[in-house]
Formats: sequence, C-alpha cells, structure tokens
Amino acid sequence: MQLYTRKGDDGTTGLLYGGRVRKDAPNVEANGAVDEAQATIGVARAEVDRGSEVDHLLTSAEHDLWVLMAELATSPENRHKLVAGTSRVSAEMLSALEATIDGLGARFDLPAEFVIPGQDRLSALLDVARTVVRRAERMALPAAAPDSLVVPYLNRLSTLLWVMARWQEHGHALPSRAVGSDPVLAAEA
Repeated sequence: MQLYTRKGDDGTTGLLYGGRVRKDAPNVEANGAVDEAQATIGVARAEVDRGSEVDHLLTSAEHDLWVLMAELATSPENRHKLVAGTSRVSAEMLSALEATIDGLGARFDLPAEFVIPGQDRLSALLDVARTVVRRAERMALPAAAPDSLVVPYLNRLSTLLWVMARWQEHGHALPSRAVGSDPVLAAEA
C-alpha cells in the first residue's frame, strides 16, 4: 500500500464530502491548529494511568476534536450533510464539557492569583495543551460557520484544561477565591 497520493503536491487538500482548497485556507489552518491541540492533549494523556479519570476526560476531548475537525473540513455547501455529535459539534457536546468543568471545579479551591505553570509535569502539560487550544480557537474564528459551535467548544475545552491542570497540582494550589475574580479565567471566558 502506498502511503502518499501526491494529490497535495499542488498545495491543495481535499475536504470532507468533496472539494479541494489551498492548504493555507482558513479552515485548513484552523484544522491544523486543532490537530496540534489534539496531539498536545495526547502528550498530557501519555503521562497518566490508562483507565484513570484523567485518561477518560482527555480521551473524550480527543474524540470530540475529531468531530470538530470534520466540521471544519467541510465546505459551506456541504454543511447540511454533517451529523450532530458525529461530524458537527453539538449542543450536547458543549453541555457535557460545561458539566465536567463545573464538577471538577467543585472538588477543590481554585487559585486566587495568577497561576505559574510548572508545579508538576502533568499540570504543565495540561497548561501547554490549554494554550494550543486557545490558538486553535483564535484560528477557528474566521473558519467556523456563523451557526457553528466550534468556537464555543474550543473556548470551554481550554477552560477544562485549565481546571484539570489546577486539579492535578494537588496541594500546590494557591489560596482560594471566587472563579469570577480569577483574571486568567476571566480573560479566557
């Protein structure tokens, strides 16, 4: 089996449900950023025990990003072919993410000050993944359809990764204060 097709040698790539665009088109650039985000989440996941709660949460996020990338890889004229939760980000996916954020955030006191990443390896990797997701969110802005939930999903995913990083720091968290007064979360909201 040949692993290369040479179809992209002209600087274009194929879209889901047909069509080709330049590799520097906004939706392709956004998809590349999401692909990188998924890979950085995978690096963090490589540090945890298989089957653990953290492994499950990160694997779920990686699966969701496949759905999100399918949506970004579809031309506007083919959006009607997308299926919620399979090839298009659904409201349920967004709600599930919000419920997870709320559940984790209720388990511990959130930091009262700016966080200095690097308390431990896993929390640092989660913070790196968060920043890559934030870049993907910025790149998805010009690429996502007006009615798409791609950008809100990426916004919530970055919040989840921030909360997970703080959760993994265990006793290293700073004194608590309300989430609404945390400047990092406020800036990411």
